Amino acid sequence: MITYNTDLSLKDKNILITGVSRPMGIGAAIVKRLASAGANVVIHGFSKYDEELKYPDISSNYPEKLACELISDGYNAYALPSFDLTEKFAPEKLVSEAARINGYIDGLVLNHAYSLSLPIGKWTQEHIDLHLNANVRASMLIIQAFADQLPEGKKGSVTLFTSGQFLGSMINEIAYAVSKEAVICLCKQAAVALAPRGIRVNCINPGPTDTGYMKPESQEYKQVASMFPSGRWGLPDDAARLVHFLQSDYSEWITGQVISSEGGFRRDVII
Repeated sequence: MITYNTDLSLKDKNILITGVSRPMGIGAAIVKRLASAGANVVIHGFSKYDEELKYPDISSNYPEKLACELISDGYNAYALPSFDLTEKFAPEKLVSEAARINGYIDGLVLNHAYSLSLPIGKWTQEHIDLHLNANVRASMLIIQAFADQLPEGKKGSVTLFTSGQFLGSMINEIAYAVSKEAVICLCKQAAVALAPRGIRVNCINPGPTDTGYMKPESQEYKQVASMFPSGRWGLPDDAARLVHFLQSDYSEWITGQVISSEGGFRRDVII
């Protein structure tokens, strides 16, 4: 009799999630979703970046607060200290500290990102470097450290995040778009390089997601909502559910893929 794996449980998986700095973000939704599926979650965020952008839900020490909330609900969670992943040796430090908690990590979700709007004609070397260092260099070094610490015989899963730049223009965020296009390349190259070691690498484009950066009463918010067949923006948990699937053994035959989970978002709609 043939038996099939239909279990989306993440029990006994140790998963590190980056980019968890505020309640309304995708990172928070991912942590909650994976913890509720049984994973031992390790959380990292860098709230200074969100504070500079003045998000409405800024909460100091949010990773620690989220971990305490999950622990009180009976889940396994640990918050790492906040630090900038673009600093020298920070990616390696991140992975070594995360691995120390449970002995190793076999799941990695790189949700962190740097994004600052600036049109062509206004770029500076610093502006470009900030995007490349945070979104590309840090991710490359984290993946390398992740692969190095994974015990022999253990399988691993890496989930990256890109944006919609490969489906349409983002002319006010070209430095960001270029860095996110590089993340797609990283996904495809690392998937092949790490396949012999049992590590899968996939990438998600969550599409426009309501994380609190735009006011719902604004005309722009309503216009974007009208570009979805459902009439609503994507929600953080829409992305989190896909991360859950990709981190589970149920998706063991999926690697090197860029998955657009955008709810049918229509870029050709004139607004």
